[in-house]
Amino acid sequence: MSLDVDIQATLGRFKLDAQLQAGQGATVIYGRSGSGKTSLINAIAGLSRPQSGRITLDEQVLFDAALGINVPVHLRRIGYVFQDARLFPHLNVADNLDFGTRYADASLGKNHRKTVIEMLGIGALMQRRPGALSGGEKQRVALGRALLTAPRLLLLDEPLAALDTQRKEEILPYFERLRAQGGPPMIYVTHDMSEIVRLADHLCVLRDGKSVAQGTAEDVLADPANMKLIGVQDAGALITGVVDHHASDGLSGIRLSAGMLFVPRMAVTVGTSVRIRIRAQDVILSLSEPKDMSSQNVLPAKITAIREGASSGFAIALSCGTDRLLARITARALAQMELKVGQNIWAVLKANAMPPNAIAPS
Repeated sequence: MSLDVDIQATLGRFKLDAQLQAGQGATVIYGRSGSGKTSLINAIAGLSRPQSGRITLDEQVLFDAALGINVPVHLRRIGYVFQDARLFPHLNVADNLDFGTRYADASLGKNHRKTVIEMLGIGALMQRRPGALSGGEKQRVALGRALLTAPRLLLLDEPLAALDTQRKEEILPYFERLRAQGGPPMIYVTHDMSEIVRLADHLCVLRDGKSVAQGTAEDVLADPANMKLIGVQDAGALITGVVDHHASDGLSGIRLSAGMLFVPRMAVTVGTSVRIRIRAQDVILSLSEPKDMSSQNVLPAKITAIREGASSGFAIALSCGTDRLLARITARALAQMELKVGQNIWAVLKANAMPPNAIAPS
């Protein structure tokens, strides 16, 4: 799948000038409220019409303002899961799901429907109406309805935003399974960094209606130039490792390219590949190898870039073996330590600074 978007639109006082390139897997559109995330995917779905620009999906032109092309919504073969599910309240679950098959290829038949129902675990809900469903159940049904259209592309507009933590944890594994099992490519809108850790192959950051950064999730998050765009509290890097062992003291050891990382015990089997988000503000730098300290996580690193950040701070990009980290330090610390690009240094990480929602199977 190949999606290419370059559109411009004026929506009241808001101006959208966004570019997006997406392929297989999950592409996450990230940004603060009001940055244009929903406006962008509504244009992809055909729910709104930009003033100018072009949208292509698998070389099919869905929209071209100059040529006067605007393919109707029902002919784009794009599934859409809204934040509030938007199930038909007068229909039961079975009928809501069947509505999704209206524009699907008839050859998919009952087996495809059965597979989707089993994957989402909604077989017992078929005779209920939406008013009798929990928030998590509604979103599973909404996802099933979208999948039963046999979409070329799946759009998800902050599908977990209205759910509490328990319901989010109920739904996220289904999105992870779709991604892992080669389901339809996803464009996933969120402002929650933990969902990026769990799902993102690619990342597009929107700010004030403009695409300000995009690429692989690892590249975008590890670039110190993007710290201001992501936000000081959320800025950090994604690294990948393999669960090496589970210790009796409640920690799990994850083997990285630069050494061992200890995190709160994970409920995954040894040998599992995992992706870990390490926030820049949770990385401490030392000129010499720290000894006799409480932190168990000390990794050798090299400074690859130094960028001035927000609030008189600096973003320090580090290479740790084949992984990359970000650290956020003050201007005073930078001057006192006389840090320079190419300098060897030590990165200290707190195990408790990596909660369960910052770690996910890769």
